[in-house]
Amino acid sequence: MTRERIYLDYNATAPLLPEVLEAMSAALALTGNPSSVHTEGRAARGRVEDARVKVAALVGGRAENVIFTASGSEANAMALTPLVRVSGACSIGGCATGEARAVTRLLIGATEHPSVLAGGGFAADRIERLPVDDNGIVRLDWLRERLTALAAAEPDGCALVSVQMANSETGVLQPVAEIAAAVHVAGGVMHTDAIQAAGRMPLDIGALGVDMLTLSAHKLGGPQGVGALVLGAGGVELGHPLVRGGGQERGRRAGTENVAGIAGFGLAAALAMSRINAYPARLKAARDRFERDLKATIPQAEIFGSNVERLSNTSAFAVPGLKAETLLMALDLAGFAVSSGSACSSGKVKRSHVLEAMGVPPEVAEGALRVSIGHASGDADLDSFRTALEKVVGMLISRQKGRSAA
Repeated sequence: MTRERIYLDYNATAPLLPEVLEAMSAALALTGNPSSVHTEGRAARGRVEDARVKVAALVGGRAENVIFTASGSEANAMALTPLVRVSGACSIGGCATGEARAVTRLLIGATEHPSVLAGGGFAADRIERLPVDDNGIVRLDWLRERLTALAAAEPDGCALVSVQMANSETGVLQPVAEIAAAVHVAGGVMHTDAIQAAGRMPLDIGALGVDMLTLSAHKLGGPQGVGALVLGAGGVELGHPLVRGGGQERGRRAGTENVAGIAGFGLAAALAMSRINAYPARLKAARDRFERDLKATIPQAEIFGSNVERLSNTSAFAVPGLKAETLLMALDLAGFAVSSGSACSSGKVKRSHVLEAMGVPPEVAEGALRVSIGHASGDADLDSFRTALEKVVGMLISRQKGRSAA
């Protein structure tokens, strides 16, 4: 008899919600192109626009400011362009009041997702990484000093700053509202990758003060292959579209919309909104209990980011002296799906750039595991995982001692 597997890798992708699958199936049955004016086309367009409203509501944005993309990575690449302008009065700086000042620099957190670290449309010599402290939080003092120096050195330019809302590996939350305020005082433009945070904590693009925010459906229990860039209320303009061709998405992103995927995204966003008040607290209680029991049974385990605010569903830890690759294989055979870090390096187990930026020693970082839970996770799942982990760790340590004795 095959043992039922336990899935604890929601930060990589959340299981597709049954209601979302049903909504997508209904949308797939539609024939029309959403750009067509006939009845069938209007029916497809209706699904897209209904989803746009729901995705906007998830982050307190405006429906007309939601641009659907093929992934969160594409949405990040779209946002990171030196052609961006903000024409509203959302700050006192030049870029954010519509003056003709070029965006000359991209400043990004050192622990960002690889799609942000790639720099979008900026040349390599125009990209700078913001240092983080040992908890993985951006050094705000360093950022303020750098923005001041750039304003003096490049008075005709300004900076685009991109700092994630929550880290996918550690769950550590960044003080995005405070960062955005500092960026706007310096006349810059602010983007945040909120892909991991959306649906796991309340978000309001206006309260955060960011000019652009990115999302991905499959972290919410929606389908893979659908993302969104949400623009702030300050009149953000992106310049030339990243994907050119037709006039879809109000001319901001060409290509026939993925009607079924977008419909699924919309319903996943609405379901996330319906549980946003109770969901984070339930996950945090389960996560905290797991970490208490983990330290009780494996006291040498090191938990990353435990001294600061984190996503309620995420626990990243390591057992010094043990390698993640070995642990992952043993746990997979035991029926548990967990991760060694970001799923975007799937098939590879390598040292985490996140932990490296935090100053975690290599011998500890190479053993890092991430447990991330969600709507279908329960205390029993985490208890079973901890028991299995304890057995695997004990077995590996015994083998190490045996080899040393030999």
